[in-house]
Amino acid sequence: MAKRLNNESTVGDVLKQIIQANKLQSGMDGINVKEAWQNLMGNGVNSYTRNVVLKGSTLYVELTSSVLREELSHGKSKIIKMINEELRRDVVKDVVLR
Repeated sequence: MAKRLNNESTVGDVLKQIIQANKLQSGMDGINVKEAWQNLMGNGVNSYTRNVVLKGSTLYVELTSSVLREELSHGKSKIIKMINEELRRDVVKDVVLR
C-alpha cells in the first residue's frame, strides 16, 4: 500500500482500502455468501449441504439429498434475493444446485 493514510480514517475505511488495494473482494464475497447460506437456510438444509462455492456471480451448492435439491430448485430466485438482501448488495446472479 503506497498511499499513506491520515489519522482521521476509521477502521472500517482502512479495511475497505486494504481490500480494494489487494483485490480481496472476491474472496471476501465467497466467505460472506457461505455464511449467509448457513444463516438463511437453517440446520435442516445445512445438514444436507456438502459444499457452497461462489465462482464469479454464480453460487454452486452441493447437496447430498436429491429430494431437497429438487425442492430448492423451485425457489432459486427467492434464494438469490435472500442472499443478496443479507449481503446488502448484488453478489449472486445465479444458483446451481448439484
